[in-house]
Order: sequence, then structure tokens, then C-alpha cells
Amino acid sequence: MNAEDFRELCISLPGVEETFPFDETTLVFKVAGKMFALIGLNQANKVNLKCNPERSLELRGTYSGIEPGYHMNKTHWNTVHFFEDVPEPLIRELTIHSYELVRASLPKKVRDTLAELE
Repeated sequence: MNAEDFRELCISLPGVEETFPFDETTLVFKVAGKMFALIGLNQANKVNLKCNPERSLELRGTYSGIEPGYHMNKTHWNTVHFFEDVPEPLIRELTIHSYELVRASLPKKVRDTLAELE
């Protein structure tokens, strides 16, 4: 997977917006104002994704290309490297998992609005 494919996947999800809240090189994807993915455009070979803690540990033990989230809460975030041993279908799955974790934490009214966009 490359950065453009990753971006296309993210913006295809309901209610996603692209922002640059930190600087001009860190692209952040949000749903209803909450981050679910970050990618540095100057190092577009890795992405930070939210993940449930138990699965994070399992993934980190299985793939050398998945490590604790760089500059993030290491319990809830992973850094996933695109060009290492992580298969592209798994990167897609983890991206959607991150989106769904954040979406599930939103108020019901917001979730209902997002469901209408599907």
C-alpha cells in the first residue's frame, strides 16, 4: 500500500475529513472531529492507527512492521509500516478497525447521522 491508496481508503469511509492540525506535513483523518489515522507526508511509508489494546499486543508480536504508536498513546495506537511484513489486506482491515473504534465512541446521534451517509 502507498500513501495515496491509504488516503483513498480513508476518505471513502462515511463522514471522514482530512486535516492538518499539527503542521503542514502530518495528514490527519478524522470522523466527527476525532482522529483515527495519521500519516506523515514526508515519511509516507507508515501510518498511526487506533487499535484495541489486546489486538495491538497480538499484532506487535506477529509483525515486525507493527509497533507501538509513534508519539501516541502506546496502549491504543500502533504505527504500521507499509513496506514491511504487514500484508495490504491487513492494513486495510486495521484502518477500518481504527475508524470503527472511533466511530463507536461517538454519541448515538452522531453515529446515526454517519449511518445515513452509508
